[in-house]
Amino acid sequence: MQALNSTPVVDGTRQDLWRADQELDRWAREHGGLGGDEERQWLRTARDALQAVASATAAETRLSELLAGVHKVPQPSASGIEWHLEAPTERRLAAELVLAWADVSERMPGRLRPCENPECRLFLLDRSRANTARWCSMKTCGNRLKARRHQARTRETPGPE
Repeated sequence: MQALNSTPVVDGTRQDLWRADQELDRWAREHGGLGGDEERQWLRTARDALQAVASATAAETRLSELLAGVHKVPQPSASGIEWHLEAPTERRLAAELVLAWADVSERMPGRLRPCENPECRLFLLDRSRANTARWCSMKTCGNRLKARRHQARTRETPGPE
């Protein structure tokens, strides 16, 4: 979710939390990456492609490029079979990001989606029983949209004459 939500809209302006190379390198190292130009490029590509896929925008080509030559290989261990990712070093963390997104999408179909606030670029993972969550945050996006709808209704409703 951090990767998908790394381009929030703040005060009406889209922010890119991964724009600064040192910030993205810090994030990459926290998640098992090494940092560096190529890894940053692949992470940004993966993030943008996953945002496009999650938003129902075509991104298959970018994901295909990212996943070319990436394999999950079974290896026997004392506890059974373990799956290891084989990928070029600079693409490994980006491939892990795509695999994590795919895992959530498979285990919880339809639950990972963009916020319904058209001005928001964040995503939500709907954990509600009815699968009806609409906003990344009720506190911010939900209240804003509800307040706008209420104001629009009160403007349309003629007052007593």
